[in-house]
Amino acid sequence: MKLSEAKEKYIQTWGTFATNWGINRTMAQVHALLISSVKPLSTDEVMEQLEISRGNANMNLRALMDWGIVRKEFVKGDRKEYFVAEKDIWFLFKQITKERRKREIEPVIAFLEELKDIDDKDSDEAKEFIRLMDDFSSVTGKINNIMDLAIKSDDHWLVGKITNLLK
Repeated sequence: MKLSEAKEKYIQTWGTFATNWGINRTMAQVHALLISSVKPLSTDEVMEQLEISRGNANMNLRALMDWGIVRKEFVKGDRKEYFVAEKDIWFLFKQITKERRKREIEPVIAFLEELKDIDDKDSDEAKEFIRLMDDFSSVTGKINNIMDLAIKSDDHWLVGKITNLLK
């Protein structure tokens, strides 16, 4: 397989995988294109290589910058904006974990706490409902703690923990 074919397959497949994780396909493809590029790319180059509109390219580039995994880079003598992706895969994993926790886990924790604040706490039905919400909170809290450990860890620590779990 030629390098160009491999990169194209990587970009397309990464976009498909991302939809399984609840991430926009085009956003994942833009990220895959940038991370596999050896030089900064302009919005025009992203549009051309992925065959997407300017609006779509701009929206996804901004979203990737919001996630902290893509940044602007200035090219001397050129007025265009150029973009590069963070290439440290461990940093990338931690940053995506941090963003997913902020966007998905923390709102669930707040929502579950709100649901437990009911007026009639003394009825059997209310007690059962609160117990159910406590169980959900417990699981969600554990997931949050695991994500926090992953964010704060280095790659050697996490690999060691996973290895111990598999033994």
